[in-house]
Amino acid sequence: MTHPITAQRPDIAANLAFIRARIAEAAADPAHPPRLIAVSKTMEAGIVLEALRAGHRLFGENRVQEALSKFPALRAEFPDLELHLIGPLQTNKVKEAVAGFDAIQTVDREKLARALAAEMARSGRRIDCYVQVNTGEEPQKAGALPAEADALVALCRGELALPVVGLMCIPPAEEEPAPHFALLAKIARRNGLERLSMGMSGDFEVAASFGATEVRVGSAIFGVRA
Repeated sequence: MTHPITAQRPDIAANLAFIRARIAEAAADPAHPPRLIAVSKTMEAGIVLEALRAGHRLFGENRVQEALSKFPALRAEFPDLELHLIGPLQTNKVKEAVAGFDAIQTVDREKLARALAAEMARSGRRIDCYVQVNTGEEPQKAGALPAEADALVALCRGELALPVVGLMCIPPAEEEPAPHFALLAKIARRNGLERLSMGMSGDFEVAASFGATEVRVGSAIFGVRA
């Protein structure tokens, strides 16, 4: 199967269809393949619009301000689009994030969890949350350490009553991703969490085979970022 992406102008509709087919082939449960999160960070609104017109509705953004600069107008035209925050969230951006996103995949520390719980209580808007796990225990990377993940999940779901639905991870770039995906799935199972956001452009098929429920793909859809 030849990837239709080109260096000049990617055919976004063709790329979406191609990636979905590969996800379906690799899925642990072919009847329930992972959902495809199109990572649209740094892409202008017109590029995202192409994906929307091709029928895609699920997007991921890394920065709150960037997302809020382009998605409100797109949502006005496509009210069924779903937007996930997949980048680090600072506590001073919590109010905007809760208002503008449909899910936050990067809950990684108690301070952020408490800020999210307070804002959801204040605004009455409850959105899905994922606890991010730093499976590679990389000091420069966000995420709860694997040994601390259970406690953070328990705090979020217990005392804070946050709507935690799953886990997310970003394995170390230089390591085989499979053990990291297996570890995330194990932590999810013992916490009774059904959703696993794992896998990116280079390893989404491996993630699908390990039970991912969402994979996050950017460059393979939209082309290489500037």
